Amino acid sequence: MALQQPDGGPLEGIVVADFSRVLAGPYATMILADLGATVIKVESPAGDDTRRWVPPKRGEVGTYYLSVNRNKNSIALDLKDPEDLQTAYDIIDRADVLIDNFRVGSLDKFGLDSESVARRWPDIIHAKITGFGEREGAQLPGYDMLIQAASGFMSVTGDPEGQPQKAGYAVFDVFTGLHTAVGILSSLLRREKKGGGELISTNLLSAALSSMVNISSAAVASEAPLPRTGNDHTSIFPYGPFPAKDRDVVICVGNDKQFATLVDALGAPHLAEEERFGSVEKRNANREDLRPLLNERLAERTADEWIEVFRARGLPAAPILSVREAVGFAEELGLEPVVRLPNREGTDEVPYVANPLELSSGGVRYTKSAPELDEDRADILEWIAATPRR
Repeated sequence: MALQQPDGGPLEGIVVADFSRVLAGPYATMILADLGATVIKVESPAGDDTRRWVPPKRGEVGTYYLSVNRNKNSIALDLKDPEDLQTAYDIIDRADVLIDNFRVGSLDKFGLDSESVARRWPDIIHAKITGFGEREGAQLPGYDMLIQAASGFMSVTGDPEGQPQKAGYAVFDVFTGLHTAVGILSSLLRREKKGGGELISTNLLSAALSSMVNISSAAVASEAPLPRTGNDHTSIFPYGPFPAKDRDVVICVGNDKQFATLVDALGAPHLAEEERFGSVEKRNANREDLRPLLNERLAERTADEWIEVFRARGLPAAPILSVREAVGFAEELGLEPVVRLPNREGTDEVPYVANPLELSSGGVRYTKSAPELDEDRADILEWIAATPRR
């Protein structure tokens, strides 16, 4: 079987040497692979840690690993072995992009530090992901949970009367992966126009502060307190879950017109005329007066009944679904959230959550299930022998 090189896609012909592990880097390279890049996943002989992050698992492989490694080719290399290190160099010789998320200094002894890479491969785009940057935080390990704590995210997440809470998944690894993919795409375009490689540096802490948008903006541009608000929004109300007759319904009111529509649908149009609820700022200031008035009306019908009423009026409303229910909902909407790819042996059709991009050119490709460790060694070595250095 030949090396998997997607046919078509906007990044067809771009080769990515992927030395990253776990989530942020692999998420970035999966995006590139989905868009047609040839991604060679270079793993240690033990393999990516997430292969063993179980449960949950499919067969003997962690679904964590599956989630960010489709469309890639795997080779296991021990960089301490001279022959394997030369193979790593051979891959980079033929690549457009090199990406790693090793701790700063870890790759120096292999000649894969940023300065050495720039000298040896002046045209390559080198993306380096760290936890806390490459200056004073260079030696701090970069786990998403640490970033959620150190970024202030946990301080504003959770019940006001409870403890700080983390998110339900590694949000800042994902955001960092997205920023890294954007940086790589930008550098590819710049290189096409002007030539030459580039170093791209991203770190989880900066990505966290950037992605916290209105919260981090309030921290740097105002003196406003930043308390935990639970499921409420800091700046707008009503915005969050409210109890209907049987279960909660999520209502999002972002302006005065929507508020008037909401209270009219609830049979209480007079609330929109009350001075204390007459603007976004006033509804915020008087949210604890408004909340029981809304809850009283909402208790008259089930969540599904209210959602039907609200959607008919164009109001933003939704039930709180489980993740599996959410996949089913996306299917009902025709979003095709799941793709299936056969494993190498053809013994399993592995389901993957689809890339959310829809390109009119049909540019997103699904061509290969997440590889087993070292699955593509022979194909990669054959490709090296047949492909000239860049």
